[in-house]
Amino acid sequence: MEKIGMEMVVEEIFSRLPTKAVDRFKILSKYFRKELSTNNFELKHSRRAGNSLKKKLLSLKYESIVVDDIIGGNLELDTSKRITFPYDIHPSYLRIISSFNGLLLVCNERILCELMLWNPTTGRYKLISDDYFNHRFDRNSDTGGMYFDQFDDLKVIHIKCCRNVGTTRVYSRRLDSWRKIDFLKDSKLASSSYSWSPATYCGKTIYFMVSNYWFPPGERNIVTFDVISESFSVLCFPERMEVNPCQGHFLSISNNLHVIVVGRAVELKADLYKLEHDDWVKVFSFDNPHILDYQAKMQRTNIIQDKKWLITSIWGDFVEVDLCNEAFNYLQHVDNYNGPKGALFIETTVSPFEYKL
Repeated sequence: MEKIGMEMVVEEIFSRLPTKAVDRFKILSKYFRKELSTNNFELKHSRRAGNSLKKKLLSLKYESIVVDDIIGGNLELDTSKRITFPYDIHPSYLRIISSFNGLLLVCNERILCELMLWNPTTGRYKLISDDYFNHRFDRNSDTGGMYFDQFDDLKVIHIKCCRNVGTTRVYSRRLDSWRKIDFLKDSKLASSSYSWSPATYCGKTIYFMVSNYWFPPGERNIVTFDVISESFSVLCFPERMEVNPCQGHFLSISNNLHVIVVGRAVELKADLYKLEHDDWVKVFSFDNPHILDYQAKMQRTNIIQDKKWLITSIWGDFVEVDLCNEAFNYLQHVDNYNGPKGALFIETTVSPFEYKL
């Protein structure tokens, strides 16, 4: 009965505590350290954190790394605090590849293009690769993402496109090793003409937007990766969203896949679509989409600020949109989002390391 009672305390009470409080309990006893480090507890704690309207926004500024609270979609400036990366590296060399369950997949572009798992809440990190992309080629040809497989093993997928050949490998946190898996066969998408977006995880599937900058103009493809079968498929970009040139940006809202389509017909436009029953449904159009000039881009410090949102377009420009009440209320339920200067994340106990009994 005592054991059952403690298990209930861990499951129902500790899983609701803030991450830093959980970390303090871990140092009290070996029992707490063991129970609060299991995959089951990490997943339960991260699910509860993900259901909250409170998120964190990590911004990579030129001289510092800053974390702000996002409460109900609103940036709380008085909560802003600086944090440091686990080892000495200038923030300008860091690039966030993916955000998932409190972990960030980060690339150090200064030396050997190191790829790291980092929990900015606990400060724990792990170097998992030193060859994320090759300096001789466009970094947009490489991409990656994170997910949990059916056995609750944290995985990292890395796609590398070099000299018109695509390769894919998967890292296992449990095994602390990489292995290669099959890429898209005979795929033109491995060409250096194509740019791959960061991964967006939703419903046991990872989504990539793959765009051709050159020919045909504005060609886009949706590449999906099934995390159970570890297989790829290619979907055509829906015709109803076609505007040339345009670019799509995936994001997850309330655990549903969405895409922001930025395009120019007569004038610049930005629309939000939601995937429902294998069909894309338009949610709303953003107000006042506009490209920031160089000075405004340098002064902009957050991807969310003063009810404005910063996104990118196919041309590499920074596009800013205004958030009306409808858009603001809808977007406060964003699960994760990577922007040009940072990413949203949730505070969790998920570790870059697998806990060993």
